[in-house]
Amino acid sequence: MRSRQILSACGLSVALCLSAAAVRADTPATATAATEGDYVIRDFHFASGETLPELRLHFTVLGKPRRDSHGRINNAVLILHGTGGSGRSLLNEHFAGVLFGKGQLLDSNRYFIILPDGIGHGKSSKPSDGLHARFPQYSYADMVAAHHALVLQDLQVDHLRLVMGTSMGCMHTFMWGETYPDFMDALMPLACLPVQIAGRNRVWRDLLMDAIRTDPEWLQGEYKSEPVTGLRAAAGLLLIAGSAPIQMQLALPTRDAADQFVKKYMERQLEDLDANDLLYQVGASRDYDPSPGLGNIKVPLWQVNSGDDFINPPELAIAEREIKRVKDAHFVLLPASDQTHGHGTHTWAALWQQYLAQLLQASQHPAD
Repeated sequence: MRSRQILSACGLSVALCLSAAAVRADTPATATAATEGDYVIRDFHFASGETLPELRLHFTVLGKPRRDSHGRINNAVLILHGTGGSGRSLLNEHFAGVLFGKGQLLDSNRYFIILPDGIGHGKSSKPSDGLHARFPQYSYADMVAAHHALVLQDLQVDHLRLVMGTSMGCMHTFMWGETYPDFMDALMPLACLPVQIAGRNRVWRDLLMDAIRTDPEWLQGEYKSEPVTGLRAAAGLLLIAGSAPIQMQLALPTRDAADQFVKKYMERQLEDLDANDLLYQVGASRDYDPSPGLGNIKVPLWQVNSGDDFINPPELAIAEREIKRVKDAHFVLLPASDQTHGHGTHTWAALWQQYLAQLLQASQHPAD
C-alpha cells in the first residue's frame, strides 16, 4: 500500500502514521491466500461522453466461488475501498485480520471475497499512467459500472451475498443498491452520507483541488515534476479530514510531538502523491447523490458512522433522516471514544462487526 492512500490508511489512525515506516497493507493471517488479477474492458464509455480504448481494472480475491443447486454463486462478497486506496489496502490487521480469518464473519474459506481497485486507484487505469489531464473525467457512476462489469463478465458472478464499502466505497455501496437492486442480498455502507456532497464536505474538497490547480507548477496537468506547493496544501487538508481528535491528542500530547509528526507526515506524502491522480480521485464525487433513489433499495442495509468523523459530522443528523427512506435499513452511530478513529473507524472492524453479524443473519437464505 502506498503512503498516498491517506483517507483509507493514515486518516484511520494518526497513531499508525506516526511510525517511521510508511503505512502498508501487510496481509494478515487469513483463511486463504490473496491472489491478484487484471480485467481489461475494451472501448469503455464514460458518463462524460469520453471513451478509453482499454480500461484496466485490477483486483484482489480471496477464497473460491461456491454455487448452489441452481448453479448460482451464493458466497461472493464485494468490498469497496475509499478515496486514494486500493483493494489491497483493506488487507490489514484491523479489517481483514478481524473479518477474513478462520471462523470469522467473512471467513475466506467460506466466502469468495472480491477487493477491486477503482478507476484511478491502485493498479487500475489512472491519469498518471500517461494521459495525465487528458484521462477521461470519471465519476462514481463510471466506477460502479466498471466494477459491475468486472464482477459479472470477468469473475462470472451474477449475484453477491454482500456489498460493503468504506468512505468512497460506502457511497458506491448505496449506488450499487439503487443501480442493481436485485444483484445482492445485503448492503453495508461504512462512513458516508446518502446525499450529495455539499456544505463543509464539498468546501474542503474544493480547497484541495484549487490548491493543486492554482499552483503555477501544475501546468494544466502536464508537469514534469510534482507541484509541491499545491500538494502540500492538499495533503494537509486530507490529514485534517481523516483525523481523529481523541486519537490525535493521545498520540501527540505535546507541541513538539505534533510539529515533528507534521514534518514526517509531509515528507512521506510528498514522496508518493501524484497531483493528477489526486485531483481525479477527489473530483469523482462531484455528482454523487443517491438520495432520490433510496426507496429503490430492496435488500437489508446496515449503515455505520462514527461520532468523531470530520467528513460526515453526526450533528448534521443527515444519515438518521435519510435512512428512513430505505425499506429495510438500520443506522448506527458509534460514539466518539478512545477506541474510534475518526473517519477511518470504517477500517477498524472490531468496532462494528456485531452489526455485520446481524446483517448477515437478517439476509440469510436457507442454503447459506
